[in-house]
Amino acid sequence: MSRPCPCASKKSYDHCCGPFHAGTALPATAELLMRSRYAAYAMAKVDYLINTRPEAVRAGENREELKEYCKSVVCVGLKIVAKEKGGKDDDTGVVTFHASLQAQGRRSLHIETSTFARDQGKWVYVDGVVKH
Repeated sequence: MSRPCPCASKKSYDHCCGPFHAGTALPATAELLMRSRYAAYAMAKVDYLINTRPEAVRAGENREELKEYCKSVVCVGLKIVAKEKGGKDDDTGVVTFHASLQAQGRRSLHIETSTFARDQGKWVYVDGVVKH
């Protein structure tokens, strides 16, 4: 059995976000995409983070900046707080989450409400509103 998935699903990585990161499966819901993106940040899977953005904005993503951010932060925990739509039959969804992060020895709580949509049939992260 593989290590636990960073997305806090209580499943192994191989049976959770691993297939999404490997490109052998697609997240069926907005929440699954959100969890897989969190795990991608935890594991510095920059290509996955970029490829799960709308096609129209992918070229504007800064790969090196994203890579440096992933290296600078330890993803400690994830809690899904609320979901609106984002199911298998929906075209849009909203997920609110709390991500516990650690950077430079200090813990912080990242609170975000993320918007997701289908782009050519696949869930993508559109944008997020961070609560300060």
